[in-house]
Amino acid sequence: MDHAFPCGDISLDFVGTLRARRDESPLEMLTSPAQLDSWFTESGIVDGETSSRPVDVTAAVALREAIYDLVTARMTSKAYDQTALSLVNDAARKPSVIPQLSRKGRRTEATPAQALSTVARDAINILGGPEAALLKECSRPGCTQTYIDTSRGRRREWCAMETCGNKMKAAAYRARKRDESRVPATAR
Repeated sequence: MDHAFPCGDISLDFVGTLRARRDESPLEMLTSPAQLDSWFTESGIVDGETSSRPVDVTAAVALREAIYDLVTARMTSKAYDQTALSLVNDAARKPSVIPQLSRKGRRTEATPAQALSTVARDAINILGGPEAALLKECSRPGCTQTYIDTSRGRRREWCAMETCGNKMKAAAYRARKRDESRVPATAR
């Protein structure tokens, strides 16, 4: 698997294809048509090849950034950027992925535009629904993944326990051990 899906929400995981976005050198995961096709497949949007082209990668990155702008605006209670809003709405207007049934079972094939429409529609469902109030950004320094906090008490801090949560807890443990080792034995 080339891509990470810590949120379980297609559009928010799509936003995460630019990792550590505030770093000097963020890690871009959508650098080629093959990587975009791989993301569509790994996300479960499609079962087969989408045959993306460079122009589709450009459209995907623009959609991703528009979704991120809208999510950030929602989290900070700011007005939506009209360009970002138009881009997401335009993508959602296109036909989305359509599953097909065959003797072998369910099969989902799509064009890149259909796959991106599915992502845009998911973002609209989140931002236009009750889950929008639960949007958060991971608190691990360097991680800019957004997620929906459905935890009890709404106190979740990390995009995923398996990744950022474990890193933060391990770092806190090492810091405690380091501090304990600096305290003289007579002071303990």
